[in-house]
Amino acid sequence: MSIEAVREYLAQWGRENDVLEFPVSSATVELAAEALHTKPAQIAKTLSFVREDGCLLVVAAGNARIDNAKFKAAFGMKARMLPPDRALELTGHAVGGVCPFALPEDVPVYLDRSLLAQKIVYPACGSSNSAIRLTTEELAAYSRSRGWVDVCKLPDSGEQ
Repeated sequence: MSIEAVREYLAQWGRENDVLEFPVSSATVELAAEALHTKPAQIAKTLSFVREDGCLLVVAAGNARIDNAKFKAAFGMKARMLPPDRALELTGHAVGGVCPFALPEDVPVYLDRSLLAQKIVYPACGSSNSAIRLTTEELAAYSRSRGWVDVCKLPDSGEQ
């Protein structure tokens, strides 16, 4: 079970017992924000993209959207989402629980600058009803991120 793999992974920082599980789904940004009683911008959504030799992950604020031109400039390829049926195979996590933890070593993780507007964020933890409360610094460390990128745009409404 993917959530157990994430708990084991987070144990290296003593955070295995900090994984939150909900009696309801948190598989989408809206559902996660509702389950956590927070705003969508604090949900750290993990987006998975196809690359030649597998996939790459970008963790972004829940209210952010991929900017195709920025993505292509940063990664040298078109932003193509990983098909749902390949998520479990390539990341070890099923859609709705894809997260930046307990991944195969060849899956790079990048953090989008949209997250920096929040002090606290909530990424999923390998299931469609889980999350963990982290600072952006903790997220960067625990995800073993390869760095911060600017590949998203925020809504014009100013929602943060």
